[in-house]
Amino acid sequence: MTPYDILAGPHWVRSRQQSAAINNQLLWWGAIMKLTMRAIEELTCPAGKKDRLVFDDTQAGLVVRVTAAGGKSYLCQYNLAGSKKRVPLGPCNGMSLATAREAAAQIMGEKAKGADPAAERKAAMAAAQLKAAKDALTLEVLVDDWRQFHLANMKPRYAAEAVRAIHNAFADYLHLPAAAIDRFIVVQVTDAMRRAGSDSMAARTIAYGKACYQWAVKRGSLMVNPFSSLPITPTEKRDRVLSDDELAAVWKSSDPVTTFGAITRFLILTGQRREEVAGMAWSEISPDLMTWTIPGDRAKNDAVHVVPLSTPSRALLEGRIRTDGLVFPGRGGVFNGWSACKERLDTASGVGGWRLHDLRRSLATGLQRLGVRLEVTEAVLNHVSGSRAGIVGVYQRHNWADEKRDALERWGELVINLAEGGERPGKVASLFTRSK
Repeated sequence: MTPYDILAGPHWVRSRQQSAAINNQLLWWGAIMKLTMRAIEELTCPAGKKDRLVFDDTQAGLVVRVTAAGGKSYLCQYNLAGSKKRVPLGPCNGMSLATAREAAAQIMGEKAKGADPAAERKAAMAAAQLKAAKDALTLEVLVDDWRQFHLANMKPRYAAEAVRAIHNAFADYLHLPAAAIDRFIVVQVTDAMRRAGSDSMAARTIAYGKACYQWAVKRGSLMVNPFSSLPITPTEKRDRVLSDDELAAVWKSSDPVTTFGAITRFLILTGQRREEVAGMAWSEISPDLMTWTIPGDRAKNDAVHVVPLSTPSRALLEGRIRTDGLVFPGRGGVFNGWSACKERLDTASGVGGWRLHDLRRSLATGLQRLGVRLEVTEAVLNHVSGSRAGIVGVYQRHNWADEKRDALERWGELVINLAEGGERPGKVASLFTRSK
Protein backbone atom coordinates (compact mmCIF):
# COMPACT_ATOMS: atom_id res chain seq x y z
CA MET A 1 0.00 0.00 0.00
CA THR A 2 1.23 3.46 -0.91
CA PRO A 3 0.12 6.88 0.36
CA TYR A 4 -2.09 7.10 -2.71
CA ASP A 5 -3.89 3.94 -1.70
CA ILE A 6 -4.37 5.36 1.81
CA LEU A 7 -5.74 8.67 0.56
CA ALA A 8 -8.11 7.01 -1.91
CA GLY A 9 -11.84 7.17 -1.08
CA PRO A 10 -14.21 9.85 0.22
CA HIS A 11 -12.57 11.90 2.93
CA TRP A 12 -15.88 12.74 4.64
CA VAL A 13 -16.53 9.19 5.78
CA ARG A 14 -13.26 8.85 7.70
CA SER A 15 -13.42 8.74 11.48
CA ARG A 16 -10.93 10.43 13.71
CA GLN A 17 -9.27 7.08 14.36
CA GLN A 18 -9.01 6.45 10.62
CA SER A 19 -7.44 9.85 10.06
CA ALA A 20 -4.91 9.17 12.81
CA ALA A 21 -4.05 5.81 11.22
CA ILE A 22 -3.63 7.49 7.86
CA ASN A 23 -1.32 10.10 9.33
CA ASN A 24 0.78 7.39 11.03
CA GLN A 25 0.99 5.45 7.77
CA LEU A 26 2.01 8.59 5.87
CA LEU A 27 4.66 9.25 8.50
CA TRP A 28 6.00 5.67 7.96
CA TRP A 29 6.09 6.13 4.20
CA GLY A 30 7.40 9.68 4.21
CA ALA A 31 5.80 12.98 3.26
CA ILE A 32 3.41 13.63 0.42
CA MET A 33 3.34 17.03 -1.16
CA LYS A 34 2.95 18.90 -4.40
CA LEU A 35 6.46 18.73 -5.76
CA THR A 36 8.08 21.71 -7.45
CA MET A 37 11.69 22.24 -8.41
CA ARG A 38 12.05 24.81 -5.64
CA ALA A 39 10.44 22.51 -3.08
CA ILE A 40 12.80 19.71 -4.11
CA GLU A 41 15.80 22.01 -3.66
CA GLU A 42 14.70 22.75 -0.08
CA LEU A 43 14.16 19.10 0.90
CA THR A 44 16.48 17.71 3.57
CA CYS A 45 16.93 14.39 5.31
CA PRO A 46 16.05 14.33 9.02
CA ALA A 47 19.00 13.94 11.37
CA GLY A 48 19.70 10.33 12.31
CA LYS A 49 18.05 8.88 9.20
CA LYS A 50 19.81 7.50 6.12
CA ASP A 51 17.19 8.86 3.71
CA ARG A 52 13.77 10.40 3.32
CA LEU A 53 11.06 9.70 0.75
CA VAL A 54 8.76 12.45 -0.45
CA PHE A 55 5.78 11.45 -2.62
CA ASP A 56 4.32 13.63 -5.35
CA ASP A 57 0.62 14.36 -4.91
CA THR A 58 0.32 15.11 -8.64
CA GLN A 59 1.69 11.92 -10.18
CA ALA A 60 1.04 8.61 -8.44
CA GLY A 61 4.20 6.60 -7.84
CA LEU A 62 6.67 9.48 -8.25
CA VAL A 63 9.00 9.81 -5.29
CA VAL A 64 11.96 12.00 -4.45
CA ARG A 65 14.58 10.28 -2.31
CA VAL A 66 16.77 12.51 -0.20
CA THR A 67 19.84 10.90 1.38
CA ALA A 68 21.71 11.91 4.51
CA ALA A 69 24.61 12.96 2.27
CA GLY A 70 22.35 15.42 0.45
CA GLY A 71 21.80 13.42 -2.73
CA LYS A 72 18.39 13.69 -4.38
CA SER A 73 16.95 11.36 -6.99
CA TYR A 74 13.66 10.43 -8.59
CA LEU A 75 12.20 6.96 -8.39
CA CYS A 76 8.89 5.31 -9.07
CA GLN A 77 7.45 3.14 -6.31
CA TYR A 78 4.46 0.82 -6.42
CA ASN A 79 3.12 -2.30 -4.71
CA LEU A 80 2.71 -5.63 -6.46
CA ALA A 81 1.42 -8.75 -4.74
CA GLY A 82 2.20 -7.28 -1.33
CA SER A 83 5.77 -6.36 -2.25
CA LYS A 84 7.18 -2.87 -2.56
CA LYS A 85 8.82 -2.24 -5.94
CA ARG A 86 11.06 0.65 -6.93
CA VAL A 87 12.39 1.80 -10.29
CA PRO A 88 15.22 4.40 -10.22
CA LEU A 89 14.61 7.26 -12.66
CA GLY A 90 17.67 9.45 -12.24
CA PRO A 91 19.18 12.31 -10.22
CA CYS A 92 17.05 15.37 -9.62
CA ASN A 93 19.73 17.66 -10.95
CA GLY A 94 19.94 15.64 -14.14
CA MET A 95 16.31 15.62 -15.26
CA SER A 96 13.32 17.92 -15.00
CA LEU A 97 10.32 17.27 -12.77
CA ALA A 98 8.08 17.06 -15.84
CA THR A 99 10.28 14.36 -17.35
CA ALA A 100 10.25 12.44 -14.07
CA ARG A 101 6.44 12.60 -13.93
CA GLU A 102 6.21 11.31 -17.52
CA ALA A 103 8.51 8.41 -16.68
CA ALA A 104 6.55 7.57 -13.55
CA ALA A 105 3.26 7.74 -15.46
CA GLN A 106 4.60 5.28 -18.03
CA ILE A 107 5.73 2.86 -15.33
CA MET A 108 2.42 3.06 -13.47
CA GLY A 109 0.63 2.47 -16.75
CA GLU A 110 2.67 -0.69 -17.34
CA LYS A 111 1.89 -1.84 -13.80
CA ALA A 112 -1.83 -1.22 -14.36
CA LYS A 113 -1.64 -3.61 -17.33
CA GLY A 114 -0.32 -6.38 -15.11
CA ALA A 115 3.38 -5.92 -15.80
CA ASP A 116 6.18 -5.65 -13.28
CA PRO A 117 8.30 -2.78 -14.61
CA ALA A 118 10.92 -3.06 -11.84
CA ALA A 119 11.56 -6.74 -12.53
CA GLU A 120 11.61 -6.17 -16.28
CA ARG A 121 14.10 -3.32 -16.00
CA LYS A 122 16.27 -5.35 -13.66
CA ALA A 123 16.31 -8.23 -16.14
CA ALA A 124 17.08 -5.83 -19.00
CA MET A 125 19.97 -4.32 -17.05
CA ALA A 126 21.36 -7.77 -16.28
CA ALA A 127 21.11 -8.68 -19.96
CA ALA A 128 22.85 -5.45 -20.94
CA GLN A 129 25.65 -6.10 -18.47
CA LEU A 130 26.03 -9.64 -19.78
CA LYS A 131 26.15 -8.36 -23.35
CA ALA A 132 28.75 -5.77 -22.39
CA ALA A 133 30.87 -8.49 -20.80
CA LYS A 134 30.56 -10.65 -23.90
CA ASP A 135 31.39 -7.73 -26.17
CA ALA A 136 34.48 -7.05 -24.07
CA LEU A 137 35.61 -10.64 -24.66
CA THR A 138 36.89 -10.06 -28.17
CA LEU A 139 38.53 -12.82 -30.17
CA GLU A 140 41.91 -11.23 -29.44
CA VAL A 141 41.22 -11.20 -25.68
CA LEU A 142 39.96 -14.78 -25.79
CA VAL A 143 43.07 -16.04 -27.56
CA ASP A 144 45.29 -14.13 -25.13
CA ASP A 145 43.42 -15.60 -22.14
CA TRP A 146 43.73 -19.07 -23.68
CA ARG A 147 47.46 -18.55 -24.12
CA GLN A 148 47.95 -17.22 -20.59
CA PHE A 149 45.71 -19.60 -18.62
CA HIS A 150 45.79 -22.80 -20.66
CA LEU A 151 48.57 -22.91 -23.24
CA ALA A 152 51.10 -21.91 -20.59
CA ASN A 153 50.97 -25.53 -19.41
CA MET A 154 51.61 -26.93 -22.89
CA LYS A 155 54.62 -27.09 -25.18
CA PRO A 156 55.86 -23.59 -26.05
CA ARG A 157 56.09 -24.54 -29.70
CA TYR A 158 52.45 -25.66 -29.84
CA ALA A 159 51.32 -22.58 -27.91
CA ALA A 160 53.16 -20.18 -30.19
CA GLU A 161 51.95 -21.91 -33.37
CA ALA A 162 48.32 -22.06 -32.16
CA VAL A 163 48.20 -18.37 -31.27
CA ARG A 164 50.01 -17.36 -34.46
CA ALA A 165 47.68 -19.45 -36.65
CA ILE A 166 44.49 -17.95 -35.20
CA HIS A 167 45.89 -14.41 -35.29
CA ASN A 168 46.97 -14.74 -38.91
CA ALA A 169 43.83 -16.44 -40.19
CA PHE A 170 41.35 -14.21 -38.31
CA ALA A 171 43.31 -10.95 -38.37
CA ASP A 172 40.25 -9.05 -39.64
CA TYR A 173 38.05 -10.40 -36.84
CA LEU A 174 40.25 -10.04 -33.75
CA HIS A 175 38.40 -6.87 -32.65
CA LEU A 176 34.97 -8.54 -32.77
CA PRO A 177 33.34 -10.20 -29.75
CA ALA A 178 34.40 -13.84 -29.62
CA ALA A 179 30.71 -14.79 -29.49
CA ALA A 180 30.17 -13.03 -32.84
CA ILE A 181 32.52 -15.43 -34.63
CA ASP A 182 30.02 -17.89 -36.05
CA ARG A 183 30.33 -20.93 -38.28
CA PHE A 184 29.78 -18.82 -41.41
CA ILE A 185 32.84 -16.68 -40.64
CA VAL A 186 34.95 -19.74 -39.83
CA VAL A 187 33.98 -21.41 -43.10
CA GLN A 188 34.66 -18.24 -45.10
CA VAL A 189 38.13 -17.82 -43.57
CA THR A 190 39.22 -21.44 -43.87
CA ASP A 191 37.81 -21.83 -47.39
CA ALA A 192 39.88 -18.83 -48.48
CA MET A 193 42.96 -20.54 -47.06
CA ARG A 194 42.18 -23.70 -49.02
CA ARG A 195 41.65 -21.78 -52.25
CA ALA A 196 45.10 -20.28 -51.69
CA GLY A 197 46.53 -23.79 -51.52
CA SER A 198 46.98 -23.90 -47.72
CA ASP A 199 44.85 -26.97 -47.00
CA SER A 200 47.12 -28.18 -44.24
CA MET A 201 47.24 -24.78 -42.54
CA ALA A 202 43.46 -24.50 -42.79
CA ALA A 203 43.04 -27.86 -41.07
CA ARG A 204 45.46 -26.90 -38.30
CA THR A 205 43.74 -23.54 -37.82
CA ILE A 206 40.40 -25.27 -37.40
CA ALA A 207 41.95 -27.61 -34.82
CA TYR A 208 43.48 -24.69 -32.89
CA GLY A 209 40.25 -22.66 -33.03
CA LYS A 210 38.21 -25.64 -31.88
CA ALA A 211 40.51 -26.16 -28.90
CA CYS A 212 40.42 -22.48 -27.97
CA TYR A 213 36.64 -22.17 -28.11
CA GLN A 214 36.10 -25.51 -26.37
CA TRP A 215 38.22 -24.23 -23.48
CA ALA A 216 36.07 -21.09 -23.31
CA VAL A 217 32.83 -23.11 -23.41
CA LYS A 218 33.99 -25.32 -20.55
CA ARG A 219 34.76 -22.20 -18.52
CA GLY A 220 31.32 -20.75 -19.23
CA SER A 221 32.74 -17.74 -21.07
CA LEU A 222 30.99 -18.76 -24.30
CA MET A 223 28.01 -20.92 -25.14
CA VAL A 224 28.81 -22.10 -28.67
CA ASN A 225 31.93 -23.45 -30.39
CA PRO A 226 31.73 -22.41 -34.08
CA PHE A 227 34.57 -24.79 -34.96
CA SER A 228 32.85 -27.87 -33.53
CA SER A 229 31.98 -30.66 -36.00
CA LEU A 230 33.30 -28.57 -38.88
CA PRO A 231 34.20 -30.86 -41.81
CA ILE A 232 37.91 -30.80 -42.57
CA THR A 233 39.18 -31.52 -46.05
CA PRO A 234 41.74 -34.33 -45.79
CA THR A 235 45.20 -33.01 -46.51
CA GLU A 236 47.25 -34.68 -49.20
CA LYS A 237 50.01 -36.87 -47.81
CA ARG A 238 53.25 -35.50 -49.18
CA ASP A 239 55.88 -37.76 -50.71
CA ARG A 240 57.99 -35.09 -52.45
CA VAL A 241 61.68 -35.92 -52.59
CA LEU A 242 64.12 -33.60 -54.32
CA SER A 243 66.11 -35.23 -57.07
CA ASP A 244 69.91 -34.98 -57.14
CA ASP A 245 69.80 -32.16 -59.67
CA GLU A 246 67.11 -30.31 -57.71
CA LEU A 247 69.01 -30.66 -54.45
CA ALA A 248 72.17 -29.36 -56.09
CA ALA A 249 70.28 -26.40 -57.60
CA VAL A 250 68.69 -25.49 -54.26
CA TRP A 251 72.07 -25.73 -52.52
CA LYS A 252 73.80 -23.50 -55.06
CA SER A 253 70.98 -20.92 -54.95
CA SER A 254 71.06 -20.73 -51.15
CA ASP A 255 73.43 -17.93 -50.25
CA PRO A 256 75.04 -18.87 -46.90
CA VAL A 257 75.77 -15.23 -46.17
CA THR A 258 72.03 -14.65 -45.77
CA THR A 259 70.09 -16.06 -42.84
CA PHE A 260 67.62 -17.94 -45.01
CA GLY A 261 70.33 -19.31 -47.27
CA ALA A 262 72.33 -20.57 -44.30
CA ILE A 263 69.22 -22.10 -42.73
CA THR A 264 68.34 -23.87 -45.98
CA ARG A 265 71.80 -25.41 -46.30
CA PHE A 266 71.75 -26.45 -42.65
CA LEU A 267 68.34 -28.08 -43.19
CA ILE A 268 69.75 -30.04 -46.13
CA LEU A 269 72.76 -31.23 -44.11
CA THR A 270 70.98 -32.13 -40.84
CA GLY A 271 67.41 -32.98 -41.83
CA GLN A 272 66.03 -31.25 -38.75
CA ARG A 273 62.82 -29.20 -38.57
CA ARG A 274 62.90 -25.60 -39.73
CA GLU A 275 61.64 -24.17 -36.41
CA GLU A 276 64.36 -26.07 -34.57
CA VAL A 277 67.06 -24.73 -36.87
CA ALA A 278 65.69 -21.16 -36.85
CA GLY A 279 65.61 -21.20 -33.05
CA MET A 280 69.05 -22.77 -32.66
CA ALA A 281 71.19 -20.88 -30.13
CA TRP A 282 74.95 -20.91 -29.86
CA SER A 283 74.55 -22.25 -26.33
CA GLU A 284 73.16 -25.44 -27.88
CA ILE A 285 76.32 -25.97 -29.95
CA SER A 286 79.27 -27.70 -28.32
CA PRO A 287 82.50 -25.63 -28.13
CA ASP A 288 84.17 -27.87 -30.72
CA LEU A 289 81.12 -27.58 -33.05
CA MET A 290 80.83 -31.38 -33.09
CA THR A 291 77.27 -31.64 -31.74
CA TRP A 292 74.06 -29.67 -31.54
CA THR A 293 71.82 -30.48 -28.57
CA ILE A 294 68.16 -29.53 -29.07
CA PRO A 295 66.47 -29.03 -25.66
CA GLY A 296 63.33 -31.02 -24.94
CA ASP A 297 61.16 -27.90 -24.83
CA ARG A 298 62.12 -27.13 -28.43
CA ALA A 299 61.98 -30.67 -29.80
CA LYS A 300 58.72 -31.94 -31.24
CA ASN A 301 58.60 -35.06 -29.06
CA ASP A 302 59.69 -33.24 -25.86
CA ALA A 303 62.90 -35.30 -25.69
CA VAL A 304 66.42 -33.90 -25.80
CA HIS A 305 67.83 -34.58 -29.25
CA VAL A 306 71.56 -34.66 -30.00
CA VAL A 307 72.51 -33.98 -33.63
CA PRO A 308 76.06 -34.88 -34.70
CA LEU A 309 77.40 -32.14 -36.96
CA SER A 310 79.16 -33.26 -40.10
CA THR A 311 82.19 -31.56 -41.61
CA PRO A 312 80.05 -29.43 -43.99
CA SER A 313 77.76 -28.44 -41.10
CA ARG A 314 80.70 -27.34 -38.98
CA ALA A 315 82.14 -25.38 -41.89
CA LEU A 316 78.81 -23.59 -42.25
CA LEU A 317 78.82 -22.67 -38.56
CA GLU A 318 82.40 -21.46 -38.75
CA GLY A 319 81.24 -18.95 -41.32
CA ARG A 320 78.79 -17.41 -38.84
CA ILE A 321 79.52 -14.74 -36.25
CA ARG A 322 79.33 -16.32 -32.80
CA THR A 323 77.20 -14.39 -30.28
CA ASP A 324 75.28 -15.05 -27.08
CA GLY A 325 72.07 -15.45 -29.06
CA LEU A 326 70.78 -17.25 -32.14
CA VAL A 327 72.97 -18.87 -34.75
CA PHE A 328 70.66 -17.76 -37.58
CA PRO A 329 68.93 -14.63 -36.24
CA GLY A 330 66.17 -12.80 -38.02
CA ARG A 331 65.33 -9.14 -37.71
CA GLY A 332 64.67 -8.56 -34.05
CA GLY A 333 64.52 -12.22 -33.07
CA VAL A 334 63.82 -15.63 -34.56
CA PHE A 335 63.76 -15.65 -38.36
CA ASN A 336 60.21 -15.70 -39.78
CA GLY A 337 60.46 -14.52 -43.38
CA TRP A 338 59.84 -17.99 -44.77
CA SER A 339 57.34 -17.34 -47.55
CA ALA A 340 59.05 -14.44 -49.34
CA CYS A 341 62.52 -16.00 -49.10
CA LYS A 342 61.25 -19.38 -50.28
CA GLU A 343 59.64 -17.79 -53.34
CA ARG A 344 62.91 -16.09 -54.25
CA LEU A 345 64.78 -19.36 -53.77
CA ASP A 346 62.35 -21.19 -56.07
CA THR A 347 62.88 -18.54 -58.75
CA ALA A 348 66.66 -18.57 -58.41
CA SER A 349 66.99 -22.37 -58.36
CA GLY A 350 64.30 -23.17 -60.90
CA VAL A 351 62.94 -25.82 -58.51
CA GLY A 352 59.25 -25.61 -57.60
CA GLY A 353 56.54 -27.64 -55.93
CA TRP A 354 58.54 -28.38 -52.80
CA ARG A 355 58.60 -27.29 -49.17
CA LEU A 356 61.41 -26.94 -46.69
CA HIS A 357 59.99 -29.88 -44.78
CA ASP A 358 60.56 -32.02 -47.88
CA LEU A 359 64.29 -31.71 -47.20
CA ARG A 360 63.83 -34.10 -44.27
CA ARG A 361 62.30 -36.69 -46.59
CA SER A 362 65.07 -36.08 -49.10
CA LEU A 363 67.69 -36.71 -46.41
CA ALA A 364 65.92 -39.88 -45.29
CA THR A 365 65.81 -41.11 -48.89
CA GLY A 366 69.45 -40.24 -49.35
CA LEU A 367 70.47 -42.17 -46.23
CA GLN A 368 68.56 -45.14 -47.55
CA ARG A 369 70.58 -44.92 -50.79
CA LEU A 370 73.73 -44.91 -48.68
CA GLY A 371 72.64 -48.14 -46.97
CA VAL A 372 71.98 -46.57 -43.56
CA ARG A 373 69.80 -48.65 -41.25
CA LEU A 374 66.22 -47.45 -40.75
CA GLU A 375 66.71 -47.18 -36.98
CA VAL A 376 69.64 -44.81 -37.53
CA THR A 377 67.69 -42.66 -39.99
CA GLU A 378 64.80 -42.33 -37.54
CA ALA A 379 67.25 -41.47 -34.77
CA VAL A 380 68.73 -38.75 -36.99
CA LEU A 381 65.27 -37.33 -37.69
CA ASN A 382 64.20 -37.70 -34.02
CA HIS A 383 61.21 -39.82 -34.96
CA VAL A 384 59.44 -41.80 -32.23
CA SER A 385 57.16 -43.71 -34.60
CA GLY A 386 58.06 -46.56 -36.91
CA SER A 387 60.93 -48.71 -35.68
CA ARG A 388 61.21 -46.74 -32.40
CA ALA A 389 57.54 -46.95 -31.44
CA GLY A 390 55.77 -49.10 -28.87
CA ILE A 391 57.58 -51.80 -26.93
CA VAL A 392 60.68 -51.50 -29.11
CA GLY A 393 61.16 -47.91 -28.02
CA VAL A 394 60.77 -48.91 -24.38
CA TYR A 395 63.37 -51.68 -24.29
CA GLN A 396 65.86 -50.66 -26.97
CA ARG A 397 67.69 -47.70 -25.45
CA HIS A 398 70.71 -47.49 -27.75
CA ASN A 399 71.14 -43.87 -28.88
CA TRP A 400 72.91 -44.65 -32.17
CA ALA A 401 75.30 -41.73 -31.58
CA ASP A 402 78.22 -43.16 -33.58
CA GLU A 403 75.95 -44.45 -36.31
CA LYS A 404 74.20 -41.07 -36.64
CA ARG A 405 77.52 -39.26 -36.95
CA ASP A 406 78.73 -41.65 -39.64
CA ALA A 407 75.44 -41.37 -41.54
CA LEU A 408 75.39 -37.56 -41.51
CA GLU A 409 79.06 -37.39 -42.47
CA ARG A 410 78.43 -39.59 -45.49
CA TRP A 411 75.33 -37.60 -46.37
CA GLY A 412 77.28 -34.33 -46.20
CA GLU A 413 79.89 -35.69 -48.60
CA LEU A 414 77.16 -36.79 -50.98
CA VAL A 415 75.55 -33.34 -50.92
CA ILE A 416 78.88 -31.69 -51.66
CA ASN A 417 79.53 -34.06 -54.54
CA LEU A 418 76.12 -33.30 -56.02
CA ALA A 419 76.55 -29.54 -55.57
CA GLU A 420 80.02 -29.50 -57.13
CA GLY A 421 79.20 -31.74 -60.03
CA GLY A 422 80.83 -34.90 -58.72
CA GLU A 423 84.01 -33.43 -57.32
CA ARG A 424 85.96 -35.24 -54.62
CA PRO A 425 83.93 -35.84 -51.41
CA GLY A 426 85.21 -33.84 -48.48
CA LYS A 427 85.93 -30.66 -50.43
CA VAL A 428 83.99 -28.23 -48.28
CA ALA A 429 85.38 -24.70 -48.29
CA SER A 430 84.09 -23.59 -51.69
CA LEU A 431 80.50 -24.40 -50.70
CA PHE A 432 80.38 -21.74 -48.02
CA THR A 433 81.36 -18.69 -49.98
CA ARG A 434 78.82 -16.33 -51.50
CA SER A 435 76.94 -17.99 -54.38
CA LYS A 436 77.65 -16.66 -57.84
